[in-house]
Order: sequence, then C-alpha cells, then structure tokens
Amino acid sequence: MRILVIGGTHFIGLAAVRRLSEQGHDIAVYHRGKTEPDLPPSIQHIHADSAQKTTAHFSPESVAAFRSFAPDVVLHMILFTEEDAREAMEALKGMAGRLVAISSQDVYRAFGRVNGLGSGPLDPLPITEESALREQLYPYRADPPRADDAPDKWMDQYDKILVERIVMSEPELPGTALRLPAVYGPGDYQHRHFSFLKRIDDRRPFILLDEAEARWRWTYSYIDDVASAIALAVTNERASGHIYNVAEATTLSLEERARLIAQLAGWQGRIILAPRGRLPEPLRWDIHPEQDIVVDSARIREELGYQEALPLEEAMQRTITWERANPPAKINPQEFDYSAEDAFVAENNL
Repeated sequence: MRILVIGGTHFIGLAAVRRLSEQGHDIAVYHRGKTEPDLPPSIQHIHADSAQKTTAHFSPESVAAFRSFAPDVVLHMILFTEEDAREAMEALKGMAGRLVAISSQDVYRAFGRVNGLGSGPLDPLPITEESALREQLYPYRADPPRADDAPDKWMDQYDKILVERIVMSEPELPGTALRLPAVYGPGDYQHRHFSFLKRIDDRRPFILLDEAEARWRWTYSYIDDVASAIALAVTNERASGHIYNVAEATTLSLEERARLIAQLAGWQGRIILAPRGRLPEPLRWDIHPEQDIVVDSARIREELGYQEALPLEEAMQRTITWERANPPAKINPQEFDYSAEDAFVAENNL
C-alpha cells in the first residue's frame, strides 16, 4: 500500500510512520524539513515550502508531489482547524482512495464539562463514539483572541468537531477519524508523568494531590498501542466511513496512576490528599473532576482487531525509563517548590 503521511515527524506521527514502515508499506512523509527524523531510508520525504508556517497547508508544488507519489491512503496527523480540513479535502480528493484523520476525545461533551465548557448533568459512562459532543466550539479560544503574530494563534480556531464534520462528509474522499486519548510513552513532549517521577527521584517523602482530582479518571493509551491503532485504521478498508475511539482497556484515577508509578519506581513515600481546592495553583489541575473521562474502545477492537501489545505495567515502566533519560528542557520551579509543599502539609496537619 502507498501511504502519504502529512506531519509524521514527531511523537505520535513518528511512531505511526515507523509501524507502517515495519509492515512493508511504501510511505512518503510530508513535513517542513526542520527536523529529519530517524526513519528507514526507503521512506520518501516531501518538504513543504520553507515560507509555510505549518504543513497543514499545501503549495501547488506540494500537491504535485503528492500526485506523483499517487497514495492509496492519506494519513493526516495535523488537521486542527476547519480551514485545515477544507484545504486538505479539496487538495486530496480524487488523488487517494481514503483519508485517515487524527482527532481527539476533546470532541465529547464530557470533556467540555471537565474544562468548564457548558453545564448540566454529568454525561453517562463509558463514553462511546455515539456519546454527545460539545455544544460549545473552539475549546481553547482565548478571550481576548490571541495576537495575529502569536505562535499559538491557531488555537483560537482549533476544533476537532469541525474537522471531523468535513472529513466525514466528502463523498469523493471517504474518511476515517481516530479519537485519541491522552497519549504517553517514549517521545511524549508533554511529559505527562514527569511531575510524579521527579518527586520520586528527588526522594520527596510525599506527593500532594487534591482529594477530588485524585479520584478523577482520564483515559490514556501508550504510544506503541496508538501507533498500532493508526496502522489498523490506515490499512483496513473496513475503517472507511467510521469513527473510532482509542483507549486503554482500564482507566485509572489520577491517584491510581501515581501509585502505579511509585510502585514501579520503588518509592516508599506517602500520597497525601489535600482538601478540595486548597492546594496552591501549580499543584492542582483546576478541572471539574466530577465528570470522569472513561472512554470505550470496543468498536476498534471488534471491527479492526485492535489490542494492546504490552501490559500496562510494562508500558509504564518503559515510560519511566524514557522520562528519566529525557527530562523536559524547561521546568517550572513553582511546580516543584518543595519548601511551600512542606509548609502546606505542616500548616494543615496532613
């Protein structure tokens, strides 16, 4: 199969490209050329115009290169806005047989409730592909809007709901959408588990959590499993016209995830639960934890044969090893103000 990957040089995209290459497919990766990832020499690189700010948009030369490659399927990793999706569908229809778009579970109304978007009763669990979507669009739009020259200006127009509507409604280019959870593992530029691990490695006697947030559950998936899910969606024609959730079979609470990391890292300290809303801001998530994000992935398991390759404990152990070898380049000192943490525990008799 000939697969064009748009934006496949970092974390999730890179893992997906490597998985597809291992399966023997002919692959071309379209990117800006700012970083040349470590990929097999058989993979073709199509570079965007250097003047482009993002590879979500295509020059005539890029489109010509796509046509020359003649993909069977396009995997688009970086459709973030309605404009991105419209341009992609217009450029790619008639060129490929199908487009697979990477979406997010932030499309769900439950996710909006967690972030304070909308009100009303809690959404039922687990969240399936038929669960209600957010009523409020543009979940990360700033008020006032970001400056036109701000590097994150695109976030004012970000919405995967709008992306999915366009991708799934073009008859000349059948679509597939994968709604991804929080993804972790080697290469995770968000370092989702670093906060816990740094305290453990700094030999802190305790980890502080807000008692309500500690009970909150949020679905994750390990990077290798997400790459497998993407490869299944790309290579299986049955995925055409379908939307799939990707999710670990078991969703841990924040406290359970912290305890698993502690166990695997050999830490003997305490996890202390502070009264709700009392922790200093850098130590709490400031979410509405009454609404869990527990996502069901039965559809992709039953229709495409998706399953995890590793037990959760092994996936987390590999993550710990990578995090220790690759700490963030910048660390917020306020997030690790241990003197303030000690004072808080003493003052509150915790």
